[in-house]
Amino acid sequence: MCTAEATASLLQVEETFSACLARMDALILKPLLQAEPSDQKGKENFKLFLLLNDRFQALWNLTEENYRILKQKCSTSESLCIQDIYTVWKGDLFLSLYIQYFVTFANYVVVYGFEHATKSKSEAWKHHKTVLKQFLTDFTSETSMSLALYTVLHKPIREHIEQYILLLTKLNEVLKEGSEKDMVTSAIKEYVKLESFISQVLDEAYFTKSLWKSLGYKFTDMLCVPERRLLEDSKNLPISASTNRSDRILLFDDVLVLIQGNSFQSFDLKLVWVDENCREKSAPGLYGLRIITPEETFFLSAKDPQMKAVWQWKLNQAVRQALNGKRDFPLWGKTGEGTEPPSRRFFTYVFRLEGKFKSASYEGEWHWGKPHGKGTLKWRDGRNHVGDFKEGLEHGFGICLVPRQSEDRYDCYKCHWYEGKMRGYGICEYGNDTVYKGYFKDNMRQGFGILENFSAEHPFKYTGQWENDKKNGYGVWEDKDRGERYIGTWLDDHKHGQGIVVTQSGVCYQRTFHTDKMVGSGILLLEDDSVYEGNFTEDLTFVGKGKLSFANGFILEGTFTNKSGQGLQTHGILNTSNEQLDDRITKVQLGLKEFPVEKRWKGIYDQFLEFIHSGCKEEMEESFTGFHIQTSKELRKSQEYLFCQRGTEDVSWKIEDILEELVQHQGLESLQSYLEKALKSSLHPLGKLLKALTIAFQATYSGIGANRHLLTMAQEEVKYYAKKIWEFYQGLLHLALEQKGQLPAKCMDGDISDEKACSVVLPLILPCFYPELFMLYMLYHEREDDLYCQGIVDLSLFPDIKLLEFLDVQKHLWPLKDLTLTTNQRRSLIKDKCFLSATECLQKLITTVDPREKLVILQKTYEEIESTVSRVVEKDYKLPMDDLLPLLMYVVSRAKIQHLGAEIHLIRDLMDPTNQGGLYDFLLTALESCYEHIQRMRLHQRENGHVTHSS
Repeated sequence: MCTAEATASLLQVEETFSACLARMDALILKPLLQAEPSDQKGKENFKLFLLLNDRFQALWNLTEENYRILKQKCSTSESLCIQDIYTVWKGDLFLSLYIQYFVTFANYVVVYGFEHATKSKSEAWKHHKTVLKQFLTDFTSETSMSLALYTVLHKPIREHIEQYILLLTKLNEVLKEGSEKDMVTSAIKEYVKLESFISQVLDEAYFTKSLWKSLGYKFTDMLCVPERRLLEDSKNLPISASTNRSDRILLFDDVLVLIQGNSFQSFDLKLVWVDENCREKSAPGLYGLRIITPEETFFLSAKDPQMKAVWQWKLNQAVRQALNGKRDFPLWGKTGEGTEPPSRRFFTYVFRLEGKFKSASYEGEWHWGKPHGKGTLKWRDGRNHVGDFKEGLEHGFGICLVPRQSEDRYDCYKCHWYEGKMRGYGICEYGNDTVYKGYFKDNMRQGFGILENFSAEHPFKYTGQWENDKKNGYGVWEDKDRGERYIGTWLDDHKHGQGIVVTQSGVCYQRTFHTDKMVGSGILLLEDDSVYEGNFTEDLTFVGKGKLSFANGFILEGTFTNKSGQGLQTHGILNTSNEQLDDRITKVQLGLKEFPVEKRWKGIYDQFLEFIHSGCKEEMEESFTGFHIQTSKELRKSQEYLFCQRGTEDVSWKIEDILEELVQHQGLESLQSYLEKALKSSLHPLGKLLKALTIAFQATYSGIGANRHLLTMAQEEVKYYAKKIWEFYQGLLHLALEQKGQLPAKCMDGDISDEKACSVVLPLILPCFYPELFMLYMLYHEREDDLYCQGIVDLSLFPDIKLLEFLDVQKHLWPLKDLTLTTNQRRSLIKDKCFLSATECLQKLITTVDPREKLVILQKTYEEIESTVSRVVEKDYKLPMDDLLPLLMYVVSRAKIQHLGAEIHLIRDLMDPTNQGGLYDFLLTALESCYEHIQRMRLHQRENGHVTHSS
C-alpha cells in the first residue's frame, strides 16, 4: 500500500465513521440531552452526561475537520506524503481526545448513568424509544436498553481505532527504512497503547460499578465519586489487616479503605507509605506489609508471598500515580512495569487524633509518614509554625506565631528547635512589644539572653543569664524610667545577692539585695567624690551607723537620721586631720571580689564551648552561636511575613571551610590576618562570639554605666574576652587537626596562653570595646588630666626658645636653624617650629586604639627627636636620659594631646606583657614622667602664682 492508497483508505474510513457519529448524535445524544431528570441523583449524572457529550462533539469535530482537509488535498494535489496522513502527525491530539472521551465515558458508567438515563419519564424520551431500539439492533443484540446504549457509545469508536491501526500497519509494511517509517511505527505503538488503555479503563469501570452494587447504600453514598476506580479488593485477592481491624480492604486509585462492620477508614494514597521490609507479622505463617500513614501504622498480611507481592506492587503503583496526579498510559503497562513511589513527598494534611498537632493543618515535606523537611503548621486558634521538621517534630530553624488571648496580637518566636521544643538561639517578639534575643531550652529561656522593651510605660532592658524562663545568675538591668542600671546577681526574676547600681546623675553604690530589697550595709559613691559606707534607703538617704568621707579628706563617722521636715542629722565625730584627697577612697573600684570575671557571661561561653564539643556540626552552628539579624525593620517585618532575614556577606563561612582554613593559617602573621577577618565577620563563630561579648560589654559600661568606679571591672573583662576567644580558637584548631588525622600540639600552659591572648587577640578585639573602655579611663583620670591640660595651656604661651630654656634643654641641642624668619619677625617670638616632625608624630597617638601601634608611635617620636638632635650636632647622637626627658617634655607640650593620662594608663594596662622591661616600657615610663612633671608644674604654679615670661 502506497501513501496515495493509504490516504484513499483513510478517507473512506473517516467518511463511514463520521456518518456513524452523526447518527449516534441524532438518535442517542440529542434525545438524551432533552430528557433532563428532576431528581437530585439524576441531575448529578446529567451534568456528567453533558461533559460526555462535549467530549463526543470534540471527537466528531476533529474527524470532520481532518476529513475535509484531506479530501481537499486529494482533489488538488497530484502527490501525497506521510505528513498528509493526519493520524500520524496529529497523533498526540487524536490520543488526547480519545482518552478524554473514554475516561468521561467510564465515569458515567461507574455512577450507573445509562441505567438512570433509560428510566427517564420525559415525553421526548418515550416518543423516541421505538426509533432508538431499531437503531441499536444494528450494533448489538442486547435487549437491555442501558446495556445497548453502553455498547453503542463505545463499540464503534473502539472499532474505528482498530481500523487506524490496521491501515497504518499496512502502510508501514511497504515503507522503506527511514524517518517516515520510524514516524509511522511510533504512531502505531501509541494507538496500540490507546487500545490497551481503553480496555483497562472499561474493565476498571465495570469492576468499580460492581463494587458499588455490592456495598450498602451508606458506604456507596460516602465513597462513590465518578472519578474513583477500584484497583483491588481483598475479597478477590485475600489479604487482612492487623489486629482484626477490618473485614474488607479496598484499594482505589486515590484512597485505601478499611471496612469494619458499619464503619470505614480511608487513607489518602498521597500520604501512604508501603514498607515490605517489616519483620512483624500479624500471625505466624503470614507475609506482611507495613502501611504507614501520618497518624496510624498498621500491617497487611497475606497467606503466601505471591499474594503479598501483588498487593505490594499494586499499592506502590497506585501511590505513585496518585502522587503524579494522573494515571499511567496505559494504566498498568504491558508487563506491570513501574517505579517505586518516592519516600519524600510534599502534601497538605489535617491532623485529627489526639496530640500536639491535633486539628493542625500541615503543608510541607514528608518522609515515611512524618513531617520531615520544610513545612508549615497552622492551628485553628491562629497558631502557626513555619520551619524545619524532622521525624514528625519541629527540628531546626523555625518561626512560630502564637496569638495572645487578651489582645489581637501575636508572640513571634524565631528560634532553633530540637525534637519538638525550642532549644538554642532564638528571637522572640512578644505581642506587648517586648523582644527577647537569646538562648532557649525545652521551650524556656535558658542561658544568655537579652529582654528589652523601650516602648512600654516603664521601658527596660535586661542582659544576662536565664534559667527556667527566669532571670537567674549574673545580669545587667537598665531602668530607663529611673535612669539607673543594676549590675549584679538575680534569683527567679528578682535582684538577689551582690549588686551595683549606677545612676544617670553619677551616683553609684554597691549593696546586698534580697528579692529586690536592699539589706545590710553598703558603699555609696557620690558625684562630688564623697564616699559613704553604711546603711541607706532606696532614695539614698543615710540611716543608722555609717562613715562619710568627704572629697577634701575630712571624715564624718557616727549615726545618721532623717526626720521629716528636719533634714539629715548625725551624731558622731568629724575628723579634719587628713586634708589630702585619698585616691583609695575617691577612686575605689567596685565589683571585683563580688563578680569574679570568669563567672560573668558564662551563658555566652557555655554555648560556644558546647558547639565545639559537639563537633561543630554545620546544621547546629546557628543554634549554638546565633544568627545575625540585619536591621530592626526586618525584624519587625518578619512577624508579619513569617520570615527571618539572616545576614548576607560577600564571604561565606561554612564550618568545613573554617576548619580547613584554621589548619592552613597557623603561622603568626597568617594567623593574625585570618583572625582579623574572622572576628570582623558576623557569620564566623569567633565573630559571633565577639559580637555577643560586645553587646554584653556595652550593656554594662556604655551610657549610664560609664562610671569611673567600674574601670577595673571593665578592663579585666576585656582581657578575659581575649583569653576566652583564644581558647575557642585553640578548640576549633584542635578539632580541625583531629578531623584531618593529625595530632594536635600539646596544650599551652596558662601563662603562655594568656600571653598569646594579649599579644594576638587583644589588639584585634580592642576596637569593639574601645569607646566605652576609653571613656572609663578618661573619667578615672579626669582630675589628673585637668591639671595636665592646664599645664599644657601655660606652656603653650612660651615661644620655642623660651620653652627650651624653661625646660632646661641644653643649648647645643636647640634646632635654631628650624626657626625661619619672615619680615619684621624676631626669632625669640617664633612658636611651634622646633622638633615639628616629632610633635606631629606624637599627635598620631590618638589615631589608633591598638596599644602596640601607640607604642610604635612613641618609638618613632623618640627616633624623630634623636634624628633632629643628630642633625643639629651634625653627628649620630644617642640621647642620654638627662637630655631625653626635657626634649620629650617639649614635644609633649607642643603635641597638646588631650586625655594623655588616660592614653598612658590604657597602654600600660593593655600592652603586650612581653614588652615589659624593654624599649617600649622605657619610653612609656619617660612619657609618664613628662605627664606627671607637667601636673606638678601646674600645682606649683597654683601655690606660687603663674610663671612669668618675657619676650
